Amino acid sequence: MKKTVGKRLTRSEVSEELTWNLVDLFPSEQVWAAELYVIEKEIAQFAKFKGTLHTGSKALLDCLSAQEQLSMRIIKAWTYADLKQSADGTDPVNQANSAKFSALRTKGIAVLSFIHSEILALKEGTVEKYLREEPDLEPFRKNLVELLETKKHKLSPETEEVLASLGELQGAPYQIYQMTKLADMEFTPIHDSEGNEQPVSFALFESKHEFSPDTDTRRKAYDSFVSTLKQYRNTMAATYATEVKKQVTISRLRKYESVEQMLLEPHQVTLEMYNNQIDIIYKELAPHMRRFAQLKKKVLGLDEMLFCDLKAPLDPDFNPTITIKEASEVILESLKVLGPEYVGIIERGFKERWIDLADNVGKSTGAFCSSPYGAHPYILITWQDNMRGCFTLAHEFGHAGHFYLSNKNQRIMNVRPSMYFIEAPSTMNEMLLGHHLLAGTEDKQMRRWVVLQLLGTYYHNFVTHLLEAEYQRRVYGLAEEGIALTAKTLSEVTGAVLSEFWGETVEIDEGASLTWMRQPHYYMGLYPYTYSAGLTASTAIAQLILEEGQPAVERWLDVLRAGGTMKPLELLKHAGIDMSRPDPIRKAVEYVGSLIEELEQSYQ
Repeated sequence: MKKTVGKRLTRSEVSEELTWNLVDLFPSEQVWAAELYVIEKEIAQFAKFKGTLHTGSKALLDCLSAQEQLSMRIIKAWTYADLKQSADGTDPVNQANSAKFSALRTKGIAVLSFIHSEILALKEGTVEKYLREEPDLEPFRKNLVELLETKKHKLSPETEEVLASLGELQGAPYQIYQMTKLADMEFTPIHDSEGNEQPVSFALFESKHEFSPDTDTRRKAYDSFVSTLKQYRNTMAATYATEVKKQVTISRLRKYESVEQMLLEPHQVTLEMYNNQIDIIYKELAPHMRRFAQLKKKVLGLDEMLFCDLKAPLDPDFNPTITIKEASEVILESLKVLGPEYVGIIERGFKERWIDLADNVGKSTGAFCSSPYGAHPYILITWQDNMRGCFTLAHEFGHAGHFYLSNKNQRIMNVRPSMYFIEAPSTMNEMLLGHHLLAGTEDKQMRRWVVLQLLGTYYHNFVTHLLEAEYQRRVYGLAEEGIALTAKTLSEVTGAVLSEFWGETVEIDEGASLTWMRQPHYYMGLYPYTYSAGLTASTAIAQLILEEGQPAVERWLDVLRAGGTMKPLELLKHAGIDMSRPDPIRKAVEYVGSLIEELEQSYQ
C-alpha cells in the first residue's frame, strides 16, 4: 500500500512556532472586538466637524488630527482581521470578523467622505492661507496639496458620499475571487513517480509543484490544477469583468481621459513612464528569455517546452535544501552592507515571530508583508525549505525593513510612497542576497544555482508580472471599446500576450491561456507593472551600493525613512537614478541578458 505524503494540516494542527504572533496587535479576539466598538464611537464623533472646515485653520487641524487618530486605530484592527483571514480563509469566525470589520470600515469611509469634499469646496487660496496660519498643519501639507490637484475629478459631495457608502460592494469582486480560489476550489491529488499520493492546492502548486524537478509529476500537477481552473473560468471571468467595468465606469464619472490615467494618478507617474516600462521590457527582454527557454529544453532533455516547464529547476540534481534557521543566517549576512540599524530590524523579525511559515488548509497563497502603523510588520509565506523561498523571504523583509523605518520616522499620512516605488526596497534585498551568494563562491555549479535564483527574481518581476501588465493594458483597452470580457476573450488575450513574448520556443496551451485566473493583483489597480519598475530601480541602486559603498547606502536608507514625503521620481533621484529616462530599464534588461549568458557558458 502506497503512503500519502504531504497531507495538509488544518490551522489548529499547525505548530505555534510556525505562525505569526498576533498578540502584538491585540491580546485576544475579545480585545479586538472591543476596539471595533471604540472605532464605531470615534466615527460617530465626526458629525461635529461636518460643515466646519471653512470656518478656519483650527477647525481643519482638529478634524485632520482626529482623522489621523482614527486611521491608526482602523489600520491595526483591519490588519488583525485581515491576517486572521489570510492564515485561514475557511474559518467561519475569520470570515465573519472580516465581513464585520469591512462593514465598519465602509461606514467610516462614508462618514468621513465630507472631509475631502469640504476641503475641495474651499475658495481658491484658502488651504495655503490655513497652512501659513497654523504651523501644526505642516505635516498634512503634502496630502492637502495632492488633494487639491484632484479637484477636477471630484463629484458633488452627495455623490461622493454615495460612492463611499458603496465601498464594500466595490470591493466585492476581489472578495468573490478570493473565496472562489481559496475556499471553494478543490484539486484532484496526483501520484508522483514513486506512486505516492501528492495533494494539489493553489499554494502547493505555485510554491512546490511548479518547481518540481520531476517532469511527470510537474505536468500531472499542472493538469490537475488546470482542470479545476477550467471549471471556474466563467465565474471568475464574470467576477473580473465586474472589477474592470467598475474601474471604467468610475474613470468616466470622474472625467479622466482613460481608466489607466485614473489608476496611474496615485502612482505619481506619467502614462509615458508606464508605457515605457511595459514596452521596453516586453519587446527587448523577449529574445533573452527565448534563449533561456531553449537552454532549459535542451538541458532538461524535454520532448517539447510546455508552459508548465518554464519554472522547472535547470539543475535538478543540485538543489540544496535550506531550513528557515539557515535562511535567516544567510539573509542577515547578505544585508550587513545596509548597516546595524537595518539588520537589527530583520533580526527582530526572525526572533519575535513576525513570519507565518505554516502550510495549512485555507491559508492565502503566495507571500506578502503587512506593515500596520503602530505595530511591527507581519510576513506571510508558505515555507518549503528551498532557496527560492529564501529569496522570497528576503523580498518580503525588504518591505518590512522599509515600512518599519518609514513608520518610525513619519506620521501615518506620510508613510506610504507611490506604488511605483513600493517594490524597489523588496527587490533590493533579493539583489543583495544574490550578490552576497555569488561573491562567496567560485564553484561553477553553485554559481550557476545562484544565477538561477536571480533569474527567478527577474522571471517573477520582468516576465510573470510584466506579461500581466501587458494583459491588463489590453483588457482595459477592450473594456473601453465596450467589448464584453468573457472567459473566452480573457483567455485569448492571455494566449496572445504569452505567444508574442515566447514566440515558437514555448507551447502556449489551454492552461497557459488561463493564467489570468491566478493573479489577485488584477483587483488592485495597475499593480503588476510596478514590480518591474521596482526591480529596475533596485538593479541600478544595488550596483551603486557595490560601486560607491557607504555614501550609496546612506542615500538608500534616507529614501526608506522618507516614506511618502517625496514623489517616486524624487525618491529615486535622491538614491542616485533617473527613472524618467529609458536608460535604467535597458540596463536592467541587459543585466538579465548577462545572467543568461553566464548560464549558457556554464553548460558549454
